[in-house]
Amino acid sequence: MNPLRRAMVLAFAFCAPLVLAASPAAPPGPPPQELIEKAARSMLQALDAEREGLRRDPSRARRLVDEILLPHFDTDYAARLVLGRHWRAATPEQRQRFTDAFYQSLLRTYGASLAAFTADRLTVLPFRGDLASGQAIVRTEVRRDDGTRVPVFYTLRATPAGWKAWDVTIEGISWVRNFRNDVG
Repeated sequence: MNPLRRAMVLAFAFCAPLVLAASPAAPPGPPPQELIEKAARSMLQALDAEREGLRRDPSRARRLVDEILLPHFDTDYAARLVLGRHWRAATPEQRQRFTDAFYQSLLRTYGASLAAFTADRLTVLPFRGDLASGQAIVRTEVRRDDGTRVPVFYTLRATPAGWKAWDVTIEGISWVRNFRNDVG
């Protein structure tokens, strides 16, 4: 074996265990696609159980969202991305108020439409990507009353607590990017 090849083999043999040991471990819990699908199915079951009450009072959807979906969203991370450089200058209380207001805005925008959402309207598409990157996009489609399909993508990141969604993109419009443009 020539000296260069031998040096490369030795370097690989020495460095491979270090690289493998430094590789991030898979986050706990289900992978992104399974997480989104389970959360959506749980939400749909809860909506079915409370459908009539939600039609009379759409604000009741908040309790369901808080219980079922919120644990799978990283609202702090999303709020940080929206505020950008302003996040560092904000006090912890201002950050919390912004995060809460940001979440409330999402609920106001999409909460009322939850009452009409049924299982036959949701399709989770096959996952594409590399989970080892720590980022994932789960693609879904929601069918409207007129039969048209609306693409809804969830962007997730690996956290010590498991995969967490931090952005929702509906028909190409990113929730985080849209708010970030408003904040400037």
